[in-house]
Amino acid sequence: MKQGIERLLTGTTLTLLTLFSPALLAHDVSTEARERMLNGGILDYIWTGAEHMLTGYDHLLFLFGVMFFLTRLKDIFLFVTAFTFGHTITLLGATFAGISADHYLIDAVIAVSVMYKGFENLDGFRKWLGTPAPPLLFMVFSFGLIHGFGLSARLQDLTLGSEDGLLGKILFFNLGVELGQIAALLVMAVVIRAWQQTTVWVPLSRVCNGLLVFFGFLLLLFQLHGYLHEQGYVHGPEASTEDGVPHSHDGGPLHVH
Repeated sequence: MKQGIERLLTGTTLTLLTLFSPALLAHDVSTEARERMLNGGILDYIWTGAEHMLTGYDHLLFLFGVMFFLTRLKDIFLFVTAFTFGHTITLLGATFAGISADHYLIDAVIAVSVMYKGFENLDGFRKWLGTPAPPLLFMVFSFGLIHGFGLSARLQDLTLGSEDGLLGKILFFNLGVELGQIAALLVMAVVIRAWQQTTVWVPLSRVCNGLLVFFGFLLLLFQLHGYLHEQGYVHGPEASTEDGVPHSHDGGPLHVH
C-alpha cells in the first residue's frame, strides 16, 4: 500500500513537473528577491511582495475561483476584503513572531483551498454530498489565513537582515502583495465579465471550475511528494546520481526502504 502511494505520487508529480515546471518554479524565492530584501529600500520591498503575489499560481487560482460568480461590486469588495484581512493577519503576525511550518504542508492546504473553491462553484456540496455548502464568507476568510501563512513562510525564506526595521519590511512587502492582488483581480474581473456576455458562459464555467479542482489536485500531489521526498520517503528517478547512489534534492543520501 505504502509503495503504491509512493509510486502514484512520484509518477504524477513527474508529469506535473514536466508540464508545469516553469510556473511551479516561479513561486520559489529567487536570489534577486533575497538581495532586494536584504539591501533594498521601500520600493524594493513593495516590488518583491507584488512579484510574489503575481507569480503565486496557487493564490491566483483561489482568487479566480472566488471571483468567478461574483457580479456585484459590493460582493467582490466583501469577499476580497475577507480574504485580504485573513492573509494579512497571518502574514504579519507569523512573520514578525517567527512562526513557521513546513512550506510543503502549508502549500498542500492552499492546494486544497483551490480544489474546494472549484468544487463549491460546481455546486458540489448540494449535487454530490446532499448538503449545503459552508458559509462562503467564513471559508474565504479561513483560507485567507492559510494563504497568509504560506506568504509568511516564503517571506521568512528571504534574508531580512537585522531586527531593526523588520516590521517596516514586512509591512511594505504586504503592501506589495496587496497591490499585486489588486492588479490580478482587475484582469480577472475583465476576463470573467467578458465571458459572461458570451453564449458559452454556462459550459465554460463548468470547464473552468472543473479545471480548478483538477489543477488543485495536481498541486496537492506535487506538495505531498515534495514533503515526502524531503523526509526521505519518496525516491524519484531524478534522485539518482551517476554513481548509482540515491540522493535527495539537497544532495544528501536518501534512506532506502
